[in-house]
Amino acid sequence: MAAAGPAPLLPAEAEALVRALQGTELRDIGGQRWLRQQESVEKLNIHAILSASAGQEQLLTELLVTYAKIPVLIGELICVEIWKHKVFPVLCQLKDFEPRSTLPIYVVLRHEACIINLLETVFFYKELQKQAEAMEFEIALKALSVLRFITDQVESLPLSALTRMLSTHNLPCLLVELVEHCPWSCWEAGKLKKFENGAWHNVPPEDQVKMTKLDGQVWIALLNLLLSPECQRKYHFDGFNRSQLLKLRVFLTDVLVDQLPNLVEMQRFLSHLAVTEPAPPKKDLVLEQVPFIWDHILKKNAGKWKAIAKHQVKHVFRPTEEELKLQARRWAETYSLDMMEALAPDKPRCRVCGAEAAKQCSLCRNEWYCSRACQVQHWQKHKIACNLMAGAPMSVHDLQEKQ
Repeated sequence: MAAAGPAPLLPAEAEALVRALQGTELRDIGGQRWLRQQESVEKLNIHAILSASAGQEQLLTELLVTYAKIPVLIGELICVEIWKHKVFPVLCQLKDFEPRSTLPIYVVLRHEACIINLLETVFFYKELQKQAEAMEFEIALKALSVLRFITDQVESLPLSALTRMLSTHNLPCLLVELVEHCPWSCWEAGKLKKFENGAWHNVPPEDQVKMTKLDGQVWIALLNLLLSPECQRKYHFDGFNRSQLLKLRVFLTDVLVDQLPNLVEMQRFLSHLAVTEPAPPKKDLVLEQVPFIWDHILKKNAGKWKAIAKHQVKHVFRPTEEELKLQARRWAETYSLDMMEALAPDKPRCRVCGAEAAKQCSLCRNEWYCSRACQVQHWQKHKIACNLMAGAPMSVHDLQEKQ
């Protein structure tokens, strides 16, 4: 009666999904072809997490690089971002926008988070409004991981990219702001809470000075930028930038340095910066790369935002009840209970005695047990709910045939 745990995709399945990835037009977001690709990205994302946890993510990385699908994923990421800022606000203002369900909108908004999570997991694993706001926060935290990885390669970055990081966006000062305000940490009812692994957790007093993964990402990015000879040559240590960077000294406590010993070099650098005034950087000629994908999408769809919104209200975000059921069923199959259990950070517990469980009810796949004895003991209570859950689902194939 126990079911086996889920396995990542077979190599051939992963290759087929990767090869099928292709760019989509802005007006097609949320349509049937787009939804099929969205499911593929979700499956690849789950596959990446399961493979990375087993130290086997290299195959998916090679597939994405070999078939040149990284630009496709980045293009999809930018496309959804533009849709969110240009089309979605118009969509919400249309009088005939009265969706029967918010699921299709949620799928589009979630797609951005799914792609960035896939990219982070593959490359960096080792080391309606409220929903959108919650996703923005998590996306920003994922972007921080991506930024830290980029700073790891600072010596090999193109000159234009380094100039944008140091001059246009002034990343060192932005990172100082993150150290100061720490948006993934807050006090609530006298208790410290920190955001880790997608959720807020209460931090016991003995762990309050412990560095989190997000704290580490910020400090490592600062180390990479400030201690790089190339960055020191290009960065303008004027009065404002200097004063902002020197704020870091108060945070470099012995406890913090013990957890990340490389910060000793940061202490030395800041001590030297406090008593010297570095010469301003030389003004080099910079041939800057333009955001081609973003500009291309904007130019192609300029002045069409309302028309796209009207098209999507009529053809995308007004599905029939059967279409909603079909999409919900496809999502349920993508996010099976087996997969959810595998992705969960905590191991399942026995429904009867609370011990660590390895056996799962093979009918409903909703309850866990440590032994057959506990499963048999619980059967009389579980039987009615089990029969309901096991008998309720209809397969995607059956729904498609009905249509």
